[in-house]
Order: sequence, then structure tokens, then C-alpha cells
Amino acid sequence: MFLADTMSKFVAFMRAGYPTGMPATGYLPSVALLRRRLTDDEITTITGGLMKHRQWPISTVDVGVAITRITDGMPSPDDIERVERRLIGP
Repeated sequence: MFLADTMSKFVAFMRAGYPTGMPATGYLPSVALLRRRLTDDEITTITGGLMKHRQWPISTVDVGVAITRITDGMPSPDDIERVERRLIGP
């Protein structure tokens, strides 16, 4: 019983961090190789900071630096584009 309970807790823990949009079954080890993507909350934080502290126009370099400050990693072109789209607005 202890082993089954421990295993159930482990599976629940793993599923809690499983990326949205991935199938619910067939957990592939390759999922671990997926590149991190900015969350919507992180994009909101970044755009808010850029709009508050920067002079216009905000360059791609400014966006990349702001992403790096949040993620401690190199920004992907996709994330830079997502932030720039949010800065432009609807």
C-alpha cells in the first residue's frame, strides 16, 4: 500500500508540471527537451516594466534584455516577438 500511495503522489506531482497542450497519456521523455516559453504573466511583467521605465521606441534589444532578466537565459525569437506584439497592442 505504501508503494502504491508513493507512486500515485509521484505521478500527480509529474502531471502538475506537464506542459499544457500535451497529450494526457503517453508521457514522452522528449518532453523534457522542450524549450522553456514565457508565460502570459511573465510577458505582462516584462511589458509593464518596459513601458514604465523605457523611452520610446523600445528596441528588440531592450525586449531581449528584459526577458533575460526574468528567465536568466537567452530569449528565443518567438518570445521576443510575443513581447513586441503585446507592446504594440491589439
